[in-house]
Amino acid sequence: MRVNFTVNGRQQEADDVWEGESLLYVLRERMGLPGSKNACEQGECGSCTVRLDGVPVCACLVAAGQVQDREVVTVEGLADYAKHREDAHPGGGCASGACGTTLDAAKRWQSKPTDGQTGEAVELAPIQQAFIDAGAVQCGFCTPGLLVAADELLENTPSPSDQDIREALSGNLCRCTGYEKILDAVRLAAARQEEAVQS
Repeated sequence: MRVNFTVNGRQQEADDVWEGESLLYVLRERMGLPGSKNACEQGECGSCTVRLDGVPVCACLVAAGQVQDREVVTVEGLADYAKHREDAHPGGGCASGACGTTLDAAKRWQSKPTDGQTGEAVELAPIQQAFIDAGAVQCGFCTPGLLVAADELLENTPSPSDQDIREALSGNLCRCTGYEKILDAVRLAAARQEEAVQS
């Protein structure tokens, strides 16, 4: 079957997709987007987390055919997506936590031709910069999934509690088990986001 969908703001087409083929396989092997990691293939570790119509999902559990006419954001497109969100919702998100990025807004979003597709974005998403600044990038295997999940959290909950952060990242396992730096990074991104709103 042929699947048409949007990846990181670009319309994509995958041909000869078989019924059991996962979104993760299509992203990594057909689209050349290796950011979403292939680990457990059972939805247990979260290393393949992407946003599907704005909602974090394990790409290993989503059949490629299910993304027909839908919007996917991978870690490679996170910086462009964050920029788009900042333009639509200055301050990083909906303060009430009720709006997030609408499907219509997500469909209007277009990434820059050389940025989101290759992962060579000049500017990082705020959560990516916070992970670097907080030293939360350890071996890096779990990092893409954590970034996508944390970005969604901060979009909908700009000032998360520690419990909110733990709950949002509970589906993402870190092999290095250094969760404290990861929590620090999300707190840092939230604080920076709050500062931006106040200034």
